Amino acid sequence: MHKKRAGLLPYLLVAPTLVFVAVFTIYPTIASVIGSFYHHRLNILKYRTPRFYGLGNYHELFSSADFQQIIVNTLVYTIILVPLTIVVSFLFALWLRPKKFAPFRIAIFHPTILPAVSAATIWLFFFTPGYGLFNSFLSSLGYGGPQNWSSNPQLALFSLVIVAFWKDAGFYMIYFLAGLQNLPKDVYEALRLEGAHPFVVFFKFTLPLMRRTTLFVSTIAMVGAFRMVDHVIVITSGGPSNKSSLLLYDLWQERFENLNVGKSSAITVILILFLLVFTISNLLFNERKGVIHD
Repeated sequence: MHKKRAGLLPYLLVAPTLVFVAVFTIYPTIASVIGSFYHHRLNILKYRTPRFYGLGNYHELFSSADFQQIIVNTLVYTIILVPLTIVVSFLFALWLRPKKFAPFRIAIFHPTILPAVSAATIWLFFFTPGYGLFNSFLSSLGYGGPQNWSSNPQLALFSLVIVAFWKDAGFYMIYFLAGLQNLPKDVYEALRLEGAHPFVVFFKFTLPLMRRTTLFVSTIAMVGAFRMVDHVIVITSGGPSNKSSLLLYDLWQERFENLNVGKSSAITVILILFLLVFTISNLLFNERKGVIHD
C-alpha cells in the first residue's frame, strides 16, 4: 500500500512562522551574541567602529557592584512575584468558577486590559504618601511604617511587585479558569458519590490534573517578570541607589541612554541565558512531577 505524499503543502504552511522566528528571534539573538564581544559605543568617536573586545563587556558587567545589585533585584522580583501571582490567580479561579460569580471575574480581570504605563501611573497616585489610597488602606489596618514606596530603598522593589501582581493576577486567572472548566466532570461526580473529602479532591485530583495549565502559566509569568521595564521607568526609574533596577531596564539604559551597543548586547545574552535556565528547569521539574503522578 502506497502512502499518499503530502508534497510541498506542509512546508508552505510552516514557512511564514519559520521566517518570522528567523527574522525576529534567531537573527537578533545571533547578532547580540556577536555584538557582545565588541567594544561599540555610538557616542564616543573612536568606538563608533566596533573593536573586538573579547569577554571585556562581560568582565565589566560582573565586576560592577551596580550590575550585581541589578541581578539580585531581578531574581528577588521574579522569585516573589511569580509564585505569589500564580497561587493567588489559581485561588481566584477556584473561587470564581461558579457562573454566579461571573461579574467578579470582570472586576479582577480589568487591570489586565490597562496599558502598562497607565497602570503604573494609577499606582503612583495610590502610593502617594499621606493621602494615597494604598497608604490609607494600610493605615486603616494599623500600618505605621514608611509610606514613600517608590523612593524608599527598602520598599521600591516591592512597589513594583505590587503593581505587577495587581495587573497580572486577573490575566493568569483566566487560564486557570479555562483549565478548571475543562476538568472531567464524571471523575468529580464519582468522588462526590464516594464522599471524598474536599482536601483529598483538591490535592490528589485537581492539582495533578491542572499540572499542564500551571506549567504554561508559570512559564509565561516568568518570562513576563524578566521582561518588566515599563513600571520601572514610570514608578522608580531604577532608584533609589539602583535598588529597584531590573535587567531589562539596565539594558534599555545602556542601549538608548549610554548608546553602548556592546554592553547592551552582553546584557541581552545574559537575559536570554536566565530565561533559558528558568524555562528549561521549570519544564524538567514539571515533567518529572508528571512522571511521578502518572
